[in-house]
Amino acid sequence: MKLQITALFLIFVLNMNAQHFFIAHRGDSFVAPENTVASAKSAWQAGADAVEIDIHLSKDNRIMVIHDNDTRRTCNGKKNLEVAKTPSVLLRDLDAGIWKGSEFKGERIPYLTEIIETIPDGKTLVVEIKCGNEVIPPLVRVMEKTSKRNQIVFICFDWNTMVETKKTFPNNKCYWLSGSKNGLTKKIKEAAENGLEGVNLHYSLIDEEIVKTAKENNLEVLAWTVDSPDEAKRLSALGVTKITTNRPAWLKEEMGK
Repeated sequence: MKLQITALFLIFVLNMNAQHFFIAHRGDSFVAPENTVASAKSAWQAGADAVEIDIHLSKDNRIMVIHDNDTRRTCNGKKNLEVAKTPSVLLRDLDAGIWKGSEFKGERIPYLTEIIETIPDGKTLVVEIKCGNEVIPPLVRVMEKTSKRNQIVFICFDWNTMVETKKTFPNNKCYWLSGSKNGLTKKIKEAAENGLEGVNLHYSLIDEEIVKTAKENNLEVLAWTVDSPDEAKRLSALGVTKITTNRPAWLKEEMGK
């Protein structure tokens, strides 16, 4: 029994000392307007290991970086515009920064290509697909033209879209997103069968059993969205070190205390 307790303690210590990987949620969204070039640049400057962004497809098949399927929440303008039904030039006419502060006036809804350009060497861009399979052909064109394709990771809640994305980009890591525990064990096994690298789960779902099942299937477990040092430390103790957060610099500092 004493040896077993000692072994468990050593595992705990090793996990707590593991290298943490902080993913900035929609960029440095606590400081700058989410899903903008300013937010991405702020996250890189804050020392984030990765930036997570969301994409939708515009009417003219341009990949736009925005979380919602319309512009109501994050953009100014007299009229709310639905991304899929609006040409990109009209979406770009809107101000996507002024709501966060006057210093961000003039920030636009970025094209995916603009965010890719900000990625420093050694860093990762996590692209969450918020639409469906229709975005894959435009994604292929974007990926073919960038020299930073190996720094891009894909995540998605929609299972079919995620599987199709992995088939299209076999050399890029892909993680299925979930905020529900229903059928999760089965999905973890299916993720492995379909060649995905792991699952990206709401932190509240992650426990010892989930991590064990993932490891048995050679999958990673990523966590979203964590702004509590205590919660981040709990996850770290379980072996989860890739954590999405709204406050990458602050959480990194707090984890080091």
